[in-house]
Amino acid sequence: MKKLIFLIGIISLISCSDLDLNPRSSGSSENWYSNQTEIVLALNDLYREYLWYTEISYRTERYSDNWNQRLTLYPYPGGTISSDWTDAEKNWVNFYKGISRANIIINNLKNNNVLAEELINKYEAEARFMRASFYGTLIFFYGDVPYYTEYLDIDQAFNIGRTAKEEILQNVYKDFDFAAQHLPKNYGSGELKRATKGAAYAMKARIALYFSDWEVVKSAAEDCINLGEYSLHPDYGEYFLSSTRNSKETIFQIPRSQQLNSFWNPKSWLPRTVGGTSTAQPSWELFYSFLCTDGLPVDESPLFDPKDPFKNRDPRLAETIVPFGSVHLGVVYDPHPNSTTILNVNTGKMVKNKDTRSVDIYASYNGLTLKKGTSDDWLTKIVDNDIILMRYADVLLMKAEADIELNDIDNSTLDAINQIRARAYGVNITEDSKYPKVETTSQSELRTILRMERRVELSWENRRLADLIRWRLAETALTRPVYGLLDPIDLQEKIIDKGKWFLPEPPDVDENGLVDFSSLYEQGLIRVHVERNFNADRQYLWPIPFKEVQINPNISQNPGY
Repeated sequence: MKKLIFLIGIISLISCSDLDLNPRSSGSSENWYSNQTEIVLALNDLYREYLWYTEISYRTERYSDNWNQRLTLYPYPGGTISSDWTDAEKNWVNFYKGISRANIIINNLKNNNVLAEELINKYEAEARFMRASFYGTLIFFYGDVPYYTEYLDIDQAFNIGRTAKEEILQNVYKDFDFAAQHLPKNYGSGELKRATKGAAYAMKARIALYFSDWEVVKSAAEDCINLGEYSLHPDYGEYFLSSTRNSKETIFQIPRSQQLNSFWNPKSWLPRTVGGTSTAQPSWELFYSFLCTDGLPVDESPLFDPKDPFKNRDPRLAETIVPFGSVHLGVVYDPHPNSTTILNVNTGKMVKNKDTRSVDIYASYNGLTLKKGTSDDWLTKIVDNDIILMRYADVLLMKAEADIELNDIDNSTLDAINQIRARAYGVNITEDSKYPKVETTSQSELRTILRMERRVELSWENRRLADLIRWRLAETALTRPVYGLLDPIDLQEKIIDKGKWFLPEPPDVDENGLVDFSSLYEQGLIRVHVERNFNADRQYLWPIPFKEVQINPNISQNPGY
């Protein structure tokens, strides 16, 4: 048993199973990397989905206040994670697999006497981009971690300790700088969309953002912008569809393809009337975070109508969450308890409305359902939307946030935000009267605007959790309950019969864009689904996997675990 535990731990730490030590895409270290084809195959392996575990299937979005899942709560917002938490272990193992594979490529390229130096530098740059992305995310979630750039044998792996995250961060920056120097601006139209110079700048900005390294964020984001390679997709909602490929907004992505057997099943996110399970929904906190068309939050704007909550709202709301009474995936979506039948527009017939809890008790517990990214092809249950890891809107927001935090605010700061707002309204940035243009130069006001803008623009893209962590807002956002609709009988008596559908009044929204429903709850107008219990004393860092600490005395555990 001891030998088995030892072996498992070593595999986790050096990130190599038998397959990974000599992966099929790279032969073995003794006989591979001898020509261009072999090196490209090895690099392709770094684009495999599972190596980017935090980015797939809304993985980290599930831990945030953007997410609602019936009466279920994930361990992270529930405050119950421990050193054997599955997600902490999977991230650790998969990132180290990527790091080890990148190291092997980089070190073998040093001995390559066949390829031209320019080509060697390009391939090394791609591998270093990947290594930097993996290490940068690791130190954000775990703090100090084992750091190595050479091959580790079993004895070395068993004794390696944790390197200070500050030291690793500087090496991450160096890897990104090398990548930016040697990667191309773009690839031919027929090639896989690989890491580019712009991706290196943008990912460097993101990792620096994680650590509030504002000068680096600003510089790297502006380097990406100044390339002139990227622009916002004209239509916000269209951008996220699986049919939208090779957009100028996309900077870095992991491609999915049904032909390559790379797809996922979206059934949990689909409404019940069209064959889904409606297991998970956008949260009310997210729903009420979208501003009104006058640029004010719902608790301040005279335009907000609690009985018609989609009216006079930022257009991105209707592209993120399905508006009540609109056609979605071929049927009208309406969670109103009195709407027991709804129209199937494809057949022209009225059908049982399984998306109201008066008909189906497992319909959405908060009345909301996801629209962002969904299309008719989701009904096939095999969806190949690309995993977008970095897009231009994120870079603009990072540049703006760095300016704000450095108090280096100028027209370019406001333009970065206004480009995104104007796109949301489908107008040009110069059409001031057609969207709520940001004009203030107050640092505190802009900080509020920026934080709310990031939330709605990047919702359900696995960005929210990192923002809550780095802003130190998780201890507030993730200690408030998850609220939803009353049970059907109470809902009818307290809301429907009194003409108060959907909710009778808006919740409170604070200066960080956090939404508070406690007043509605105290009035008995909504119910608590589950209690969040984020533990601020320990959970701002994830636990080092138990197996690693158990087998290696040089790896200490993070506090509180």
